[in-house]
Amino acid sequence: MEIEQVRAGERLPDYVPEIPDRHPSLFETFPFLLNAALAAVGAIVGMHLITTLGISTNTSILGALVAIAIARVPLAAILPFKSVQQQNLIQSTISSATFGAANCLLIPIGIPFVMGRPELVTPMLIGAAIGMFFGTTMLYLQFDSRTFPAKGIWPPGVATAEAIIAGDRGGRRALVLLGGTVLGALGAYLRIPMSAFGVGFIGNIWALSMFGIGLLIRGYSVPVAGINVMAHYLPHGMMVGAGLIALVQVVMILVQGKRSLAGQTDEEHTVSDRQLGRSFGYGYGVFVVGAIVMAILAGLVAEMPAAQFIGWVIFAGAAAVIGQQLVGLAAMHSGWFPAFAVALIFLVLSILMGFPPLASAFLVGYVASVSPAFADTGYDFKAGWILRGQGKNRKFELEGRREQFRAEMLGLVVALVMVILFWRGYFERDLLPPVVRVYAATIAAGIDPGVLRNIMLWAIPGAVLQAVGGPARQMGILLATGLLIPSPLGGWAVLAAIAIRLIATRLYGAAAQSYLNIFGAGTIAGDALFGFFNAIVRIRLR
Repeated sequence: MEIEQVRAGERLPDYVPEIPDRHPSLFETFPFLLNAALAAVGAIVGMHLITTLGISTNTSILGALVAIAIARVPLAAILPFKSVQQQNLIQSTISSATFGAANCLLIPIGIPFVMGRPELVTPMLIGAAIGMFFGTTMLYLQFDSRTFPAKGIWPPGVATAEAIIAGDRGGRRALVLLGGTVLGALGAYLRIPMSAFGVGFIGNIWALSMFGIGLLIRGYSVPVAGINVMAHYLPHGMMVGAGLIALVQVVMILVQGKRSLAGQTDEEHTVSDRQLGRSFGYGYGVFVVGAIVMAILAGLVAEMPAAQFIGWVIFAGAAAVIGQQLVGLAAMHSGWFPAFAVALIFLVLSILMGFPPLASAFLVGYVASVSPAFADTGYDFKAGWILRGQGKNRKFELEGRREQFRAEMLGLVVALVMVILFWRGYFERDLLPPVVRVYAATIAAGIDPGVLRNIMLWAIPGAVLQAVGGPARQMGILLATGLLIPSPLGGWAVLAAIAIRLIATRLYGAAAQSYLNIFGAGTIAGDALFGFFNAIVRIRLR
């Protein structure tokens, strides 16, 4: 089988759901209260993990397993949750609350705190909340467009859907999922990144090959070649170059109007090119307004001349839009979203452009609040799209997506409330997300002028690779993503899974891919479960 034959549309679960007269509503009393309560738990878990260990687990798949468990409770009030659509709303709410509290809010507000300006936490929280809510809204406006098609990979979304389907169907699917889960947990215990292994069975082969190569280069560049790619700003430059070409490719898609990423006609998308174009204009406008509000509340106007302030506002809006697009593309193709790293790139660019330290701090916090919400919502929408029958019933799909969006927003509202209530208790005990100290140290140190030269130099190969691979493969973006992550074992895991997948599909044909999906979903679930419970144990030991 040729590699190019293994495309997203051939890897989707063969699931035909029962389509009710209407999609279940989030606002039914008991489901709403249960979702809100689970969102509060998810937000607390997210805050604990990000402040004590510096990570947040894949809560989409964990949310799915919680939903499946709830559906098995033999109580009359639980009957509605036997619906896979209700289970999908539960996992969406938990996932958005966890990432919202940890990644979108706690990280940004930690930056002014660690810089010794706790009085600026509130302005940063307001700006981060704007970025978080509209990051999710932007994905809602762009999902199932040519840029972010529903038939895109979104590996954690596929894994979440496979878990819910296996719980609904049982039988051989459940056994394969269980086997993958056990292997995933065992591999995680042995410190093998099993999420990377699982994604290799699901994602785009070209994109993931570049991702795996990037992980290996980052992992072995120092011990083998004696070259620190981070010190030379190679990943940053590659991401900048690839990102610029990716944006050009998006514009070309919008202008051409008759082509899609996989040769589909525009009628196959629920979001038209015109709607996609409007979403960019709408999003940029909102992010600019959000930057202005945040800057005024923080007193940044007094720190910069009028012309520089206007330039900062324009740059902040552009950084928010561009950052979410880069992170979203990486998330769709690889299952990883390099939100911290992309925010760091814009921080470096802000310092190089001469903006004051405090302005750069607010910029990086603002950018960091947008992209995790954007990417995580993409995973959830992908799972929902599969569970609703892959868009075959357009009306039901749009109804379900709207309810899912409401579930996402409920999770974010709960996350905001929980952060307002508990952030001070964490920070006053010196429990801050580790990446916050990285941002603060970068701002304090400033940037050597030679950094810009390195970024511009490495932007060239990043741009070339992205252009050669085209928008369907995102090879430049994924290579840069791998270069930003220190996980050589992850590189071997991704490439090993790709090799197994190619051999299996060659021997058994395309039918093997369905079980590879389920097995990959299981390994991701096992890795997430082990990571979650291991993190809880480590927190208690502390």
